[in-house]
Amino acid sequence: MSDTLIGLLPLYGAYIIALIVGLSAMAITLPASVLVATAGGLAAAGDFALWQVGLGAFVGFCIGDQCAFFLARSKGPWIMGKLKASATRAKLIDRAEGFLTRNGIAAVLLSRTVLSPLGPYITYISGAIGLSWAKFTGAAMIGAAIWSSAYAYLGYIFAGNISQISSALGNVLGFIAAGGILVASGYWLFRHPGSHREAHSKPDPQESLSD
Repeated sequence: MSDTLIGLLPLYGAYIIALIVGLSAMAITLPASVLVATAGGLAAAGDFALWQVGLGAFVGFCIGDQCAFFLARSKGPWIMGKLKASATRAKLIDRAEGFLTRNGIAAVLLSRTVLSPLGPYITYISGAIGLSWAKFTGAAMIGAAIWSSAYAYLGYIFAGNISQISSALGNVLGFIAAGGILVASGYWLFRHPGSHREAHSKPDPQESLSD
C-alpha cells in the first residue's frame, strides 16, 4: 500500500497527503508518517515546495481530528464499542484513557508528538467524555503543527535515506517531550496552586522534635 500511495504523490501532491493524514488521524491504519517524510524528500528534489507538504499534512491532521472528535461527541458509545472490538485497539484505548485521565489536556499535545500511536484514541475519548472543544482543538493544532513540520522537514533533510528519519525524529521529539512535560507540570501547578503551598507549609518533624 505504501508504494501505491507514494506513487500518487507526484500526481496529487498535498491533496493525497491531506487525505491520508486525515484518515490516519481517525484511526484508519495508513502509512501517514512515511508518506509525509517521502513527500519531504520529493520536495528536496524540487517536485513541489516543502511548505505544501507541511501544510497538506497539517490541514489533513486537523480535519481528521475534528471529524473524530465530533463523531465521538455524537456517537461516543457506538464508536468506542467498534474500536474496542479489536483486541489490539482495546489495549491502546485503555492506555489512552489512563494517559488522558492522568495528564488532561497535555495528553492531547503529547499524543501528537512522542506518543502518536495513541493520538486517534485520545481524540475519540476526548469527544466521548465531553472534553472542552476549544481546549482540545488548541492542543491538537499545536501537536499537528509539530508532527507535520517534523516529518516533512526531516524527509527534506534525509531525502536520500528515509530510513534514518525514525532515529532522527526520536531525538527531535525527545526534546519536544521534555518541553511538553514542563508545560504539563506548569499547567498542573496553575490549576492546583494550593498543593505547592501546602507542601512548603508543612512543618519538618525533626524541627518540631528539636524544639
